[in-house]
Amino acid sequence: MNVFYFTEQPYPQAWDPNAKSLRVTLPNEHCDPQIMSDLYSRYFDEMLLADELGFDLMVNEHHATATCLSAVAGVTLSILARQTKRARLLTLGYPIANRLDPVRVAEELAMIDVISRGRLEMGFVRGVPYELGVTQKSAVGMTERFWEAHDLILKALSTRDGPFNWQGKHFQARNVNVWPRPYQEAHPPVWISGRSRSNIRDIASRQHVFATFLSGKQTAGMFDYYRQVASELGHPAPGPNRFAYLGLVAVGSTREKAWKRADILVNYLRTAAQVADPFDNPPGYMAAADSARMMRAHGKRTAQSASGKAVDVHSGSIEELIDAGAMFVGTPDEVYDQIVAFDDDVGGLGNLLMMGHAASLSHAETVDNLSLFGKEVLPRLKERSASLNRLSREREQATA
Repeated sequence: MNVFYFTEQPYPQAWDPNAKSLRVTLPNEHCDPQIMSDLYSRYFDEMLLADELGFDLMVNEHHATATCLSAVAGVTLSILARQTKRARLLTLGYPIANRLDPVRVAEELAMIDVISRGRLEMGFVRGVPYELGVTQKSAVGMTERFWEAHDLILKALSTRDGPFNWQGKHFQARNVNVWPRPYQEAHPPVWISGRSRSNIRDIASRQHVFATFLSGKQTAGMFDYYRQVASELGHPAPGPNRFAYLGLVAVGSTREKAWKRADILVNYLRTAAQVADPFDNPPGYMAAADSARMMRAHGKRTAQSASGKAVDVHSGSIEELIDAGAMFVGTPDEVYDQIVAFDDDVGGLGNLLMMGHAASLSHAETVDNLSLFGKEVLPRLKERSASLNRLSREREQATA
């Protein structure tokens, strides 16, 4: 199992739990650049530690919000490409349906891949609905725009006998000829996140890595549907490396210390989705049926627990979130057992996206969280995966 350390690089000083919105409408007068400069330095130090401990690294981007000051994922990735030594570098991701120029995206990613000597993992996302208010794009036709951008980016990265022209419905480009070409042939691996069956079908049909966030025990059904689509289309059976899952992780030398850490981390779930009503669900972002389901749920995002209970990710107790698989909390032994149980539930998880820092968790707490996991949990997960892979190969040889 690969474990990617992840933080959204927040600015917790501006997090007011009573604010109507922490996104789009929060004036940037609440951000002190000197404080944020110190935070950036701190976050990079923690990511470099994660690299030393054997983690891979995940970066995302959000806009006009205090909850994520990684506003340009390419900048963070570029720094990590030069400063880290071994970690795979995942962006999950680039909101390509909102970007004006997919060819520029291809150039950025090719440079990062070359600087890192082939350690880039490209993650493409539609982007959250409330950020459409800060772009020049409409939610109508967003999915179609996403896949056209995806196709243009991959063609730009994989073409070796260019230049070529692109005349699409949403994008036009002349003399596309990306220099430098990517380090990995034909292009870095592609990851895409999602939850809906239509989205999963699109991802599986292209055999990309499928990632889902905080979806709990219902993740098993999503992974099973990916496998079903792959089988229907005649693709090879997808291994665990095709699947990724994000959960919050709080490890402590004692159970009490872990739960104190979890009490801080869970504040991310409590407040990160606070957004002004006009930006919450722009027309066209969701299908009518999905919008109706969200309205019936009063905007709640749920994860299914082991007992079948629907747990509200934004307001559920820590106990409920652990039961649902949205959080992994406890001593190293407890966290290892929780992750193994989740791995078994979903039928094989190749990539765990560990949100090991969030909200106002301090530098010292984050370092301890990372160190405990990296030294006492990560090696056991890797050894378990190696053992399972050996058993799988032996079974294949026995039946050959």
